[in-house]
Amino acid sequence: NRPLGLIALRDEPRADAAQAIAELRAMGLGATMLTGDNPRTAAAIASGLGLEYKAGMMPEDKLAAIRALSAEGGVMMIGDGINDASALKQADVGVAMGSGTDVALETADAALLRDRVRDVPAQIRLARGAMANVRQNIAIALGLKGVFLVTTVLGITGLWPAILADTGATVLVTLNALRLLRFDPERG
Repeated sequence: NRPLGLIALRDEPRADAAQAIAELRAMGLGATMLTGDNPRTAAAIASGLGLEYKAGMMPEDKLAAIRALSAEGGVMMIGDGINDASALKQADVGVAMGSGTDVALETADAALLRDRVRDVPAQIRLARGAMANVRQNIAIALGLKGVFLVTTVLGITGLWPAILADTGATVLVTLNALRLLRFDPERG
């Protein structure tokens, strides 16, 4: 009639979570853990990672939290369970962990197939690199078109050099875009 032992269980953060949070912080991004775990467990995990947290959350609570965070700016939600699905859909970008449930994977905009938290900052670096490349390509293309439009109207160049320059711009932006093949999102 007395207890002979006690078994306590809790989720542990993924091995690379602390490094991923540090990388996000270095990129100027914040992170908040939304969990259904009890507040003591959430506090223990969050404090080890240096995260803000909200605990004891049901799926509708996570959805409301994502809506509130969205009012402050863009939100990326990373989740892996059925209870994350509605919040993944609500976020500006929903990312499912590769080992997650089918519902989370279907609802999310992207999936991390290697199941590493460090892939989150890598994914952001790759997206930023791609957008920088797009801006460069637009500047190159419009710049060349503008130069040859003006020089053609002023009679400095003819129509054929302008047409060749337009083709050259296509080659230049294609070569610039191919630089992304060497982009290492682990380093940035």
